[in-house]
Amino acid sequence: MLKAAIVGLGRWGKNLVESVQGKSERLQFTHAIVRRPAEAAEFAARHALKLSGDFDAMLADKAVQAVVLTTPHTQHVEQIVAAAQAGKPVFCEKPLALTRSDAQRAIEACRRAGVALGLGYNRRYWPSMLELQRIVRGGELGEILHLEGHFSNESTRRFYQGWRESEAEAPGGGLTATGVHVLDAFIALAGPARQVQARLTTRDPAPEPVDTLAVFFEFASRASGVLCGVRSTAQFWRIHVFGARGSAEALEDTEVVLRVTDAPLRRIRMAPIDALKLELEAFANSIETGAPFPIPDDEMLAGVAAFEAIVRSIAEKRTVTL
Repeated sequence: MLKAAIVGLGRWGKNLVESVQGKSERLQFTHAIVRRPAEAAEFAARHALKLSGDFDAMLADKAVQAVVLTTPHTQHVEQIVAAAQAGKPVFCEKPLALTRSDAQRAIEACRRAGVALGLGYNRRYWPSMLELQRIVRGGELGEILHLEGHFSNESTRRFYQGWRESEAEAPGGGLTATGVHVLDAFIALAGPARQVQARLTTRDPAPEPVDTLAVFFEFASRASGVLCGVRSTAQFWRIHVFGARGSAEALEDTEVVLRVTDAPLRRIRMAPIDALKLELEAFANSIETGAPFPIPDDEMLAGVAAFEAIVRSIAEKRTVTL
């Protein structure tokens, strides 16, 4: 059983703890690091977490075997580097970094230290996305020509936090919180982006931010793509891959619609799973067995590179080539 420290106990940090505590045989949280320990005392006591505000002391504690970060985005890279230098494997909530150069620094720090690096794109573990990836990699659609993705999520309205609306922490409107999940799916299915053109349409927050995002892609493979996101509307997830022989569409977490030339439409339905538990157990497995984490370093880097290019395209109102 891997003993881990959670750094940050906001809404998402609590979700990660509750996904494995008393449920997983692979990973258990034993420590929690927060800025204001008194505010987290009840949650920490309920989950048997040793609570502290001292990040450096936690890194020096030999009882801590791994670190999980759910901190503001601008803190990720320095915390990853510090954890790696302390010999601690580190799992980081998305996005890994806000620039390609920073992501490269974090990845190289873990490589040099010989410690595992995990990244929290939990939708990679959704049954619908695993099935979609199997279909694409199995060649059922033929050559991949185009991708469409949409992610709307009303959590901005329900769980609004000031730092998540800061341009320094969350550039690109809804891109940083939700759109990056679609971007990660695109990278996994079609490879790195070559060119992006993005448009962000914003409205005055009242009281939460309201914006829509549209991004047009050309991938290195020459496939095209469109990413859309709408904040402050009902949850909706769709990734649709079009190939020369057909298309496959993932809808939410448990359904895939397969359309192949000269064949009847198929609806594939699967049982739901706990994706947060699976991603943390995959991280534990990479530490214990040396197996690669399911998101390779080159895909982590390609995702941040495309993210940075999208933010630049929004700011400069032009097409950006990576």
